[in-house]
Amino acid sequence: MSRLAVCLVLLALPALAAEPAAVPRRPVHTYSIVARDAVTGELGVAVQSHWFSVGSTVPWAEAGVGAIATQSFVDPSYGKLGLELLRAGRAAPDALKGLLAADTASNVRQVAMIDAQGRVAAHTGDNCIAAAGHIVGEGFSVQANMMEKDTVWPAMAKAFRESKGDLAERMLAALDAAQAQGGDIRGKQSAALIVVSAKPSGRPWADRKFDLRVDDSAEPLKELRRLVTLQRAYNFMNEGDLAIEHKDTDGALKAYSSAEKLVPDNAEMVFWHAISLVSVGRVDEALPLLQRTYKADPRWRELLTRLPKAGLLPDDPKLLARLKGEKVAK
Repeated sequence: MSRLAVCLVLLALPALAAEPAAVPRRPVHTYSIVARDAVTGELGVAVQSHWFSVGSTVPWAEAGVGAIATQSFVDPSYGKLGLELLRAGRAAPDALKGLLAADTASNVRQVAMIDAQGRVAAHTGDNCIAAAGHIVGEGFSVQANMMEKDTVWPAMAKAFRESKGDLAERMLAALDAAQAQGGDIRGKQSAALIVVSAKPSGRPWADRKFDLRVDDSAEPLKELRRLVTLQRAYNFMNEGDLAIEHKDTDGALKAYSSAEKLVPDNAEMVFWHAISLVSVGRVDEALPLLQRTYKADPRWRELLTRLPKAGLLPDDPKLLARLKGEKVAK
């Protein structure tokens, strides 16, 4: 019988025995948050650890299903099987209860999960390395193990409750609060953040609003925040592209402008903003943007000459010369 089947049976018959689970020799993960945005319904999970590539095992999330953090003496199957149980209609507390009942090493696990309805559950095993604990609040859970101080997770809960902004921003605030209290007693190395939409679209790649990892860094939270800002900018770029497809020029330009304000030195965004302006006949507005990209790297000028063949610019030599900043013969 599969472990998922065992979990489902154990929900009804918790006295049944389960096969022993393998226990890693080292606790590899430290503090995290799972949460749901009460307004948008988005689900998220974020984590930081003094361990390489924490994002490859701790955070799990699926649009319209739930978010899970599995850590301490980590068993990644809590993520996979937990989402399967939530997808099957189990509430987060029932799903976690089943997983723990099927795990003979539950005393060294730390796990939290939240479902699409905002129901939350968390577990900190008695043998998790101190300082260790969790707080379950309305629409979130914060949990930590191997902390320098036992003030870490209360500070996370307070920061999440009191912070403003979208779900990603509030989870970042919780991680920052943990680090301000000393964080992991070993230090810091990696971080990750995932935010998924409230309902699945049938396109999982589009349902992930943020899916970011910092695998190895002296300042993982600072790098994670930088990546979140960059992802926000690219989300605006995608919004602008979609508006162009729907012939909403004003909406597209507004989105592109928002992207550039977030990362003004990103030549990629400036270049494609300019190309979009050209495509709707606003060449004069595109020219200074193109000049900015050429100044950053002259190869953008060469790329521009390749766009007509791809159907992204008119095959008009005079227009191309003008866009490249060359003098156009009258």
